[in-house]
Amino acid sequence: MNISDLSKQIEVIYEESLKVFKAASSSKNLYDLKVEFLGKKGKLSLLMGLMSKLPNQDKPKFGSLINVKKKLLEEAYTEYKTKLDLIDLNKKLDQEYLDMSLPGKEIETGALHPIQKVSENIVNIFSRLGFSVRTGNLIEKDYYNFEALNIPKDHPSRDMQDTFYIDDNHVLRTHTSPIQIHTLETEKAPLRIIGLGSVFRSDSDISHSPNFYQIEGLLVEKKVSMANLKGTVSFFVKEFFGKELKTRFRPSFFPFTEPSAEVDCQCSSCMGSGCSLCGQTGWIEIGGCGLVNPKVLKLSNVNKDTENNETDWQAYAFGFGIERMAILKYGIKSIRFFNQNDIRFLSQFK
Repeated sequence: MNISDLSKQIEVIYEESLKVFKAASSSKNLYDLKVEFLGKKGKLSLLMGLMSKLPNQDKPKFGSLINVKKKLLEEAYTEYKTKLDLIDLNKKLDQEYLDMSLPGKEIETGALHPIQKVSENIVNIFSRLGFSVRTGNLIEKDYYNFEALNIPKDHPSRDMQDTFYIDDNHVLRTHTSPIQIHTLETEKAPLRIIGLGSVFRSDSDISHSPNFYQIEGLLVEKKVSMANLKGTVSFFVKEFFGKELKTRFRPSFFPFTEPSAEVDCQCSSCMGSGCSLCGQTGWIEIGGCGLVNPKVLKLSNVNKDTENNETDWQAYAFGFGIERMAILKYGIKSIRFFNQNDIRFLSQFK
């Protein structure tokens, strides 16, 4: 076995490969031919195994020659494959027909949950009045959930039937008011904030859920009155439900506001004439409000400046249940629909 004989065999295999590559009828047929000549057990690979029988001085020349031919065949394979792929594609296009005038497939899209939709609507309205959003912790210290809001140890809202206690010092927050306290402690007045999020109470029936959502507002300025508060809430109600709806305020009591009031709006279903939704009264309660109790401001060190002198910051606060607002706005029959993930219900809010 000498270099001359092997070189002739390489040339024969190379010429044969080019011929069969060119005559291939399809991309698959071409690939099979590539395996036959260039694969691990192909003709060129088997010829490469004869290198060990050559004298050492001829081995480099033989290796170089066979690698050159192998590279040329790889290039030829790529060229012919491109041509065959194009032929296959044209055949497929000739056989297939696409009517571009037909409508495309309808893509199902999701939608905001009514709770999220109402929350964003409320925030957008109050943002126009200069309020910005704050959030807080779902697990709160007893102090921030009760004591800092002027709710003493013996207050009924602390009863185990109403509150989920984590331990002696921590609860699942029962309202979003702790957000206001944290903000009062960490940010300087004047303030206009909205606090919103999930709250928890040990209460569940057709009109209550143990986990629901609230949104509360807080304004701190030098001169604040009930007239300011009533104007803000009335503006919100008209923007949220419609300008034709009236608002009324009924005296009430909350430990963290003084004076306090319940907020009613004219029933959006019967426009005040009386129906089953409003209990034939023509009015529906939507939340509570009031001037922030001076004790709450004192506990949060609001009326203390850097020199520990008394100042005259005042504040008002208001709060609404988001589920209640959604029920009234969209005429939803039960609070339970919000947590059932029923597509038939949710699809109505696209």
